[in-house]
Amino acid sequence: MTTSIVAEDPPKARKREQWGWYWYDFANSGFQTTVITVFLGPYLTTLAEKAAGGENGFVGFLGFDLRAKAYFSAIVSMSVVLQILVMPVAGALADHTGRKRELLAFFAYVGALATLGFYFVSGDAYALGGALFIVANVAFGAAMVVYNSFLPQIAGSDERDRVSSIGWGFGYLGGFALLAINLYLYMYSGIDEGLAVRVSLASAGLWWALFTVIPLLRLRNRRVESHDATPVQAVTGSFRQLGRTIADLRRYPRSLLFLLAYLIYNDGVQTVISFSATYADQELGLGKTVQITAILMVQLVAFGGALLLGWLASHFGTKRTVLASLVLWTAVVAVAYFLQKGAAIQFYAIAFLIAIVLGGTQALSRSLYSLVIPAGREAEYFSLFEVSDKGSALLGSFTLTLALQLTNSYRSAILSLVIFFVVGFVLLMVVNLPRAIREAGNEVPARV
Repeated sequence: MTTSIVAEDPPKARKREQWGWYWYDFANSGFQTTVITVFLGPYLTTLAEKAAGGENGFVGFLGFDLRAKAYFSAIVSMSVVLQILVMPVAGALADHTGRKRELLAFFAYVGALATLGFYFVSGDAYALGGALFIVANVAFGAAMVVYNSFLPQIAGSDERDRVSSIGWGFGYLGGFALLAINLYLYMYSGIDEGLAVRVSLASAGLWWALFTVIPLLRLRNRRVESHDATPVQAVTGSFRQLGRTIADLRRYPRSLLFLLAYLIYNDGVQTVISFSATYADQELGLGKTVQITAILMVQLVAFGGALLLGWLASHFGTKRTVLASLVLWTAVVAVAYFLQKGAAIQFYAIAFLIAIVLGGTQALSRSLYSLVIPAGREAEYFSLFEVSDKGSALLGSFTLTLALQLTNSYRSAILSLVIFFVVGFVLLMVVNLPRAIREAGNEVPARV
């Protein structure tokens, strides 16, 4: 397989692709903020509780009897299980065919259409909402695999922290803009609350579809040897290539250790993001206005936080910066256990601290991972990385579901997430990143 070398691309063409790449983060972040973080969790939980006859009742979904208050975390877990099956195949297919732009379009628009379908979720249609979310989240994850795999092709090793951080920060601007529109709709439009929520959820699908056009116009495919393969040959070849990827992980033990550390601590990050609105609503008794304004603040602060951590990484090293962010994550989750009911100021303070490290933790981890994987197989390896990325938290959502099923306590559930940051910190601490980068055949940046 042959992949174009970043250094051979004209600087102007590279900048054009980088800016196009940023816009996909802008496009999909509305799904992350409006759907996952703010509206869908509390809304589906309310529908499930009504169907169950109360918060302690049970509802059926795909053959499972689920406690109503654990319904949302359960469907997140189900969607992530499916992501684990779909994303590696999507990544292998992208590398095997070289048609990354087409695959990005396919998965993005499947997810956008499913998200538009949330407009029809009302009454007792909690099961429809769960099914649409599973489709949307699986497509979201598969699209992110392809999207992330462009990073090593459009940015050299010394500029990836900057490009990755700008992309993540740009995404927060997109999430902020759409959520601000939905805040106005929810608070000041005068329409029914349920309708306002459904319109807000559907708007994320429209936003996703519209702004995806920009990266599709600017990003370009790289030629690979198998670009003339038939669809059947491409799929079967992708499965074979996926098998080789998993087998090849044994050749890169330090890269594998970094991936394991990331999967663990980012599972905690993703679970905090997806669970925060539900925690605020069900445990702290905070209204939707407080939840939305807190998330709006997070989007703005996280934009600056992503750039700040990118700057810190350039001065103190990327690994040290990520480790410091995990210490703050641990403290934030521990303090969240003690938040008082109705204490909006406390919730805003916690949200501010999360915002400082949110984007930087993920953006810097993405750029580090791009350095410890072999060139030409980016999408395959990023499919493994994406198992715990935006909207994907298998272990975290499973831990929440189990804690809620056993203890019926949101506070116990949130406290259980501390372990993810502690274990992730320890594993990342012992990774020899310069050696991992060299073993993958890549150039070690000045600071890592």
